[in-house]
Amino acid sequence: MKWYGVMPAITTCFDHDLRVDEAFMTRHVQWLLANGCTGIVALGSLGEAATLTLPEKEALLRNAVCAAQQAPVVAAVSDLSTAGAVTLAKKAQQAGCSGLMVLPPYVYRGDRREMQAHVAAVFAATPLPCMLYNNPVSYGTDFLPEQIAELANEHKNFEAVKESSTDVRRVTAIRALTGDRLKIFTGVDDAIVEGIAAGAVGWVAGLVNAFPAESVALFNAAIENRHDKAFALYRWFLPLLRMDTVPKFIQLIKQVQQETGIGNARVRPPRLQVTGAELEEVRAAVKHALAHRPAVHSTPFPQ
Repeated sequence: MKWYGVMPAITTCFDHDLRVDEAFMTRHVQWLLANGCTGIVALGSLGEAATLTLPEKEALLRNAVCAAQQAPVVAAVSDLSTAGAVTLAKKAQQAGCSGLMVLPPYVYRGDRREMQAHVAAVFAATPLPCMLYNNPVSYGTDFLPEQIAELANEHKNFEAVKESSTDVRRVTAIRALTGDRLKIFTGVDDAIVEGIAAGAVGWVAGLVNAFPAESVALFNAAIENRHDKAFALYRWFLPLLRMDTVPKFIQLIKQVQQETGIGNARVRPPRLQVTGAELEEVRAAVKHALAHRPAVHSTPFPQ
């Protein structure tokens, strides 16, 4: 497993009956990879995993692995219980996934000992390489740099961190304690340039679902220290990237996809599609972005 580059946290496309649209998702995965993404992260928060049944998750992972061919598919693993997360991790291995992105459990916000035990159980469930997803803003559980270092010392297959605390200083703090032991990814779209400057080597991205080539160009410019190009792309992209940081990020990113002809905006309740002023704001932002699109842009989506 090579933890590097732009790995989309893919959305889960639903048909008119809110069933998973596997045919679309096959095309979407292949299109993302053809536009320079280095792997796929499925079943994350953006993928509405909490609304999917276990059979749906298994089928989605198998479909993604088949579509990705030789590219890695990383399964996001979270559940209400540790037993459920362990089961999903094992199902991901059976489906052919190359790695796991391990989240804290839904709903319950445990203390340090409990959360360490939870992720340790998932790490130990399979030999697959693991990424720890730290997002205290959304999940209320914060894995501090010293906790991350402890886990790295105890679990050889713990190889990467998706750092989404929104505090770029966490990247340098983790590196100070672990050196090159862990690969650090930025998980907040509007902190990617800052995260790379601090030492991140990857990006689990959201708006990439609609703009993969542009996301890859931004990542490459930042990691290659081409500051002028990176800033120009960042300035163009930021109004869209900021949609990844608000409570309705799933609805907003799916709406961006619909506005750009990449799927539809359907979501499973309790989420509802944006309407009124929220919808008009998304449309205005996309219209402006398309009118000022940079020279690099993604290939047409296969219909």
